[in-house]
Amino acid sequence: MTLDSAGGEWDDRTVTVRDDHVLPLTRWVARGIVPFLAAAFFVLYGVPDRTAEFFAWTIRPEMTPVVMGAGYGAGVYFFYRVSTAERWHTVAPVFLGIAVFTWLMAVATVLHWENFNHGHHTFVLWVLLYAVTPLLVPAVWIRNRRTLSTEPDANAVRLPRVVRLVGGVLGTGLALGAVALFVAPGPMIDSWPWTVSPLTARVLAGWFALFGIVNAVVVLDPRWSGARVLVQSQVLGFALVLVGVVRYWENFDPSNPLTGAVVGGMALYLLAVAVLYLWMERR
Repeated sequence: MTLDSAGGEWDDRTVTVRDDHVLPLTRWVARGIVPFLAAAFFVLYGVPDRTAEFFAWTIRPEMTPVVMGAGYGAGVYFFYRVSTAERWHTVAPVFLGIAVFTWLMAVATVLHWENFNHGHHTFVLWVLLYAVTPLLVPAVWIRNRRTLSTEPDANAVRLPRVVRLVGGVLGTGLALGAVALFVAPGPMIDSWPWTVSPLTARVLAGWFALFGIVNAVVVLDPRWSGARVLVQSQVLGFALVLVGVVRYWENFDPSNPLTGAVVGGMALYLLAVAVLYLWMERR
């Protein structure tokens, strides 16, 4: 027996009703994840030069924890929206990217076990988070997807076909490239605009994979309502990263051609999704 969002009860057969509702289990999981992500955001983004004191492992230089912190900050917003969402399709696609991300973080932890601050309490929290979420997030997605309604309302605002095509191609290409870099991080270590280690290269590749997968998956649903929360989260995340670029520009190698490509690419993407958001909201 489970509780609905209004506090009533239904039996498990209700889960199979495709009315697009968000299960209470999904809401509670989202609420439980938010404090972990918020703590990581405050440490990694707020004091990225003090990871040796406050985080599961020491990260240098500051730009890597800034990127990670921005991602966790966007994650706080996303899971808050999950905890308050009324329709499952508005948040469902992002769960696939998060599931892959949690698996990659778990693998990175095992591969680089010796790099962690084993005596620090944040190490325990990190291990707990990435021991549980690789199973919990997919399980929540699988259970709640049984309620998913794929029939858009007649008056539903739809994403233009060209946006879905570009987003799908971009997301698929980035996801495949990110997984390749996770498996073999050498090229990233040799050429990235700021210094990365094998561990931080794999962690960053995990974030890129999350970004690519959600972009590839979200365009499968033509409804703008299925992309709105994702776009809002991305605007927040990329804005935080670009603020971090200004804060820690000294971390970058100006002579590296990838510096302009990476920073410029993020700025252009942020502008594009912000324009898309404003345009779609006015339709």
